[in-house]
Amino acid sequence: MAIDESVILKLEQLAKLQLDNKERANLMKDINEMLKMVDKLNELDTSGVEPLAYLGTEEAPLREDVASDMLSQKEALSNAPDTKNGFFSVKKFLDI
Repeated sequence: MAIDESVILKLEQLAKLQLDNKERANLMKDINEMLKMVDKLNELDTSGVEPLAYLGTEEAPLREDVASDMLSQKEALSNAPDTKNGFFSVKKFLDI
């Protein structure tokens, strides 16, 4: 499968890009090189190879969920530019 200019123009339209002729040519060349690499990989015999889902079989060590060194409400709000009723206060930015 080879990518031609019509495919690049369609991709440009779908991605809402505005490419010049040089950028289109470079993109077409790059995508075709990637497809050649994938075709080369398809030549490999992988009939006896199991699909790889994880690189390692070890699970991440878990720690106990213990609360410690908590900030007080006053400390947590100390750098807030504006607070209201003990909470951060921000200006309304959606008009729904």
